[in-house]
Amino acid sequence: MAVLVTRPDERGAQLVEMLNKSGIAAIHLPLFSISAGRELNELPNKINQLNAGDIIFVVSKNAVKFAAETLKSIGFHWRNDVQYIAVGQSTACCLSSLSEQTVIYPFAQENSEGVLNLPQMQQLHEKTVLILRGNGGRELLAEQAKARGAKVDVLECYQRIPVAYDDNIAQVDLCKRSGVESLIVTSLAILQALIEFVPPEEQNWLKACRLVTVSRRIANFAIKCGWKSENILISARADNASLVETLVTTRTSLD
Repeated sequence: MAVLVTRPDERGAQLVEMLNKSGIAAIHLPLFSISAGRELNELPNKINQLNAGDIIFVVSKNAVKFAAETLKSIGFHWRNDVQYIAVGQSTACCLSSLSEQTVIYPFAQENSEGVLNLPQMQQLHEKTVLILRGNGGRELLAEQAKARGAKVDVLECYQRIPVAYDDNIAQVDLCKRSGVESLIVTSLAILQALIEFVPPEEQNWLKACRLVTVSRRIANFAIKCGWKSENILISARADNASLVETLVTTRTSLD
């Protein structure tokens, strides 16, 4: 069994290395690269404008990384009188480490729906929610926070930039010759890009591959696109260690 890893940049490369060390052959084919967001220079002012008790919500470790680097470069310290919320444990730990602040996350359901179920997100009248994220992305949390009375401010901390390959057919042929039978896809945008990347004549191969993903939402979209539900695995969390554990456990059960 070989695994195609589509997670971008360093985290994708680290995942490949972790899988190889676990005895699972892996190939890295990132479909996006990650770069600094176009609104990062506005971040210090946005944080200064918050009132005590307002909320800073961070969607990913990429948002944490670029935000923290920006603030550190000007000697700006994260405020200790606002609330910090992250979408999952990995992002929360990263933000807590770099900001030296307590960060809340939805332990049982690490997604936007889980965040919206947190007690801190129920009464938002006269509060501001500052969302740190990449370009594009899901609008559910922003929409629901507004519906609950919050003023919502969205700031682009990073950009997803499509990676251009000289020959898509050659890349797909390499995957097939390498025995790729499983795909790791960690976002809806990546899944959409992967479907567009693979030529029409290879779509049957693509959708016969087992899909390892990180949310029911992505799984449901994959089913609509042609994957069989029994051929989709949902990792308990989106971090690399959890993805490796999902694959190792499945391999062991199949053996």
